[in-house]
Parts: sequence; structure tokens; C-alpha cells
Amino acid sequence: MTVFAASVFDATVVFDGHELFKGRGSAQAWAEKVAKELNTEVLVEKLGTGWVLKATVDGEPRTWGIYGQRLSRIEPAGG
Repeated sequence: MTVFAASVFDATVVFDGHELFKGRGSAQAWAEKVAKELNTEVLVEKLGTGWVLKATVDGEPRTWGIYGQRLSRIEPAGG
């Protein structure tokens, strides 16, 4: 099963219309899962009041938050 289909039951916050990880630790745990699946480095970055996952996939920058208890690609304001 892909990590993108797994339920995210970690605490979240909403910032700029996006649901984000509330804690850095839980974001880091998910970053490690995504990195293993995509075979690329995934970083955890503060965005407003929450945390997102960031990586470069197929030469394109990607940012993930949460939507409907699943990891979801987001486009942060200004990026």
C-alpha cells in the first residue's frame, strides 16, 4: 500500500487554508515514510503555524500537507 493512501491521524492545524501537521515530530515521521517510498530526500519545513513535507520529485518541487486524513500535495501561497 502506498504511504499516500495511509490515514494521517496526527494532530493538525489549519494555516492559509491548508491542513498541516501540528508537530514537527509527526511531520518528520511521515517525511521518512515518503522518502522511503519515493527514494528521495524529504524535508520538514515550518509553514505558518504548522509543518509541511517538501521534496523534489522528477525535477519538480513538491509540498505536502493533509487533506481528508491523507497526505495531499499543496501549493503554499507565494510558491
